[in-house]
Formats: sequence, structure tokens, C-alpha cells
Amino acid sequence: MHFSAFLTSRSMAPEQDRAVTLAMIQHATDAERLGFDAVFLPDHHFTGYTPPASDPMMFAAYLTAKLPRLHLGFSVQTIPLHHPVRFAERLNIIDQLTEGKVLVGVGSGTTPEEMIGLGVNYKDAAELAISNLEIVERLWAKKPTDEPVVFDNGRYQGAVVSRIAPAAYSPDGPQVMSVALRPSSVQRAAEKAQPAFIPAFTPPGFDGDPMPHLRRYFAAYRDALEAAGHPEEKVAHALEWTTHTYQHVHVAETDEQAEEEFQQLMAEYQEAIDHEYEANKAAEELSGVDLRRAPDARGPEYQGTWCLRGSVETVTAHLAEISDLGIGNFLGGFMGGPLTPGRQELGTRSMELFATRVMPRFRSA
Repeated sequence: MHFSAFLTSRSMAPEQDRAVTLAMIQHATDAERLGFDAVFLPDHHFTGYTPPASDPMMFAAYLTAKLPRLHLGFSVQTIPLHHPVRFAERLNIIDQLTEGKVLVGVGSGTTPEEMIGLGVNYKDAAELAISNLEIVERLWAKKPTDEPVVFDNGRYQGAVVSRIAPAAYSPDGPQVMSVALRPSSVQRAAEKAQPAFIPAFTPPGFDGDPMPHLRRYFAAYRDALEAAGHPEEKVAHALEWTTHTYQHVHVAETDEQAEEEFQQLMAEYQEAIDHEYEANKAAEELSGVDLRRAPDARGPEYQGTWCLRGSVETVTAHLAEISDLGIGNFLGGFMGGPLTPGRQELGTRSMELFATRVMPRFRSA
């Protein structure tokens, strides 16, 4: 089983941005030291959600030079916000720098504020994501002697006559990952032998009971992958990096200690969500949408779906269920929320406990 750390935090004001950026560098450094296999970066803009997330590819390039052992993942790149040519070029560079150790989660969704700030209407995002990814794949496949790749999807236009340079390090291009939610996305990931993100809920809401959703979505993905006729090594690679995510992971010596500390952290996290909500509502009006408010992070539905906390024994028991399904990569966030001194101290301690006393139980399995 692989273990990955999610580089997430919150900056609540411009004067906090540098501290959060430096903390995420240290967090990634700690992840490598502690034996994690990868770090994943989000793609977010304007809200203060992890300032390096405004350009995760640039941040990943910096981390690649500093931490060459790690895989670099993106969870997820919001494709509608990227010109397809620049997207293809930059990921090929990251693929070269990491010698193929890049995992590119792709998706369409983010907040209206993030969309409209980059000139994309939230209502157009899903269609634009499909179109952009199709263009990117044509660009990656193009040889210099092929006919030009000409595209115009209403938002992005261009004509690439020669090729994308550099070529990717990986023979099939940078490793793309999709969310295995809709039947079409499951089938697409299976046909292309791509690892997938396995959801723990079924939209539109959370029920706080992730395992039935995980079992259903993973079984659908695995069955489609195995039926697609790929060589065994491709199937094994896809399953090896198929990922389940917990936004918040907190480990302590006892369940009681973990719960007390965790609830304080989630109260602080909710303050950040409320802070961002006002800007998002203003952007919704400009975008012509009215979205439901994000679930309260202090409630059982959110915590049951997105959070993992407890003693070493409790966390190990839950991870055993994930491992037994056959999901190959666990992605956990240890620093979510405003980066107060207390948050950083608790997150660092939790990550140390997780790495030294939970991860080894699965390494020897």
C-alpha cells in the first residue's frame, strides 16, 4: 500500500501567505523523511486555500528538485482553468523532472469565485473540462510529421503545427487520474488503464458512511479495468495508485485525546470555510448560479465522510478495511485549516505517529 500526504492548509490574510508556503515545503520534506511515497497538491485560487495551490505545477517543480524520491500528485488539476497547450507542456516538463513520477488528477469542479476570476463561468466548467482534456491528449499524441492539431472550444483556440516540447518522460505521457464517480468516467479510466480516485459519497450530499460507497465505486472501476484487456502490468500499476482520500487525518495516543484535539481543529477549519463562503456567494451571483452551502465540518456527515481520527489502533483498523478492498494509495491531509501554531504542532505530531506506528503495519503486509 502507498501512502501520500495532501499539502493543504489555509491562509486567512496576505501576511500569512509566506508562513503557509514555507510550512508546506517543510510538510513535504517531513513526508519524504518519514517514508511517504508521494505528496499531492491541490489547484485553488483567490481563497487562501494553500497559497502554493495557485500554481501547483510551479510548486511541484520546486519540490521535485528538493525531494527527488517522492512521486508528485495533483488532486486535482481544474482543467477548465488551463489553456490546453500550456497544460500539456508544463506537465511534460514535470514528467521529465520527476522521471515519470507524476500523477495528474483531473476534474472540472471548483468554486464560482475561482472560476470567474480566471474568466470561466461555473456553468460551462463540466463541458469545458471534457473538451480541454481531449485537446491535451491529442497534443500529447502528436508527432512532428502529423497534421496540425487545430482546436477551438469557444474558450481556447490554437493550432500546433510541430509538437509539444519536451516530450513526456513516460512512454504513454504523464499519468492522468480521474474520479471514478460517473459510469462514463469509470469507463474512461478503465479503457486508458488510469488510476482513479475512489469517492466515499454519492452526490449531492454526504451520509457519513463511506465504506458502502467505496466498495461500490471501487468494484465498478476494478471490474471495468480488468475487463478492458490490458496487460497485467498495466492493470497492476493502475490499481497500485488508485487512491482514496481523507481531507483530515488526526492520530493521537488514545481515541479520547484524538477526538478532543480533532474537534478543536475542525472548529478552526469551519471558521476558514465560513470566511471563504462570503466571497463565493458574491461570485455565484456574477456566475448566475446558486449553490448549496458546503456541509458543516463539525457535523457527523462531513466528519464521517472526509475525516479519519483516533488512536494508532483505531486508525490502523480502518485503514485495513481500505487495504483489504484493494485500493493501492491512501492520501491524507494532516494540516487542513488555518495554520496556527497549535495546528502545525498537532499536525506534525499526528503525521509522525501515523508514519512510525501505522504505516509499517501495511508495509510488511
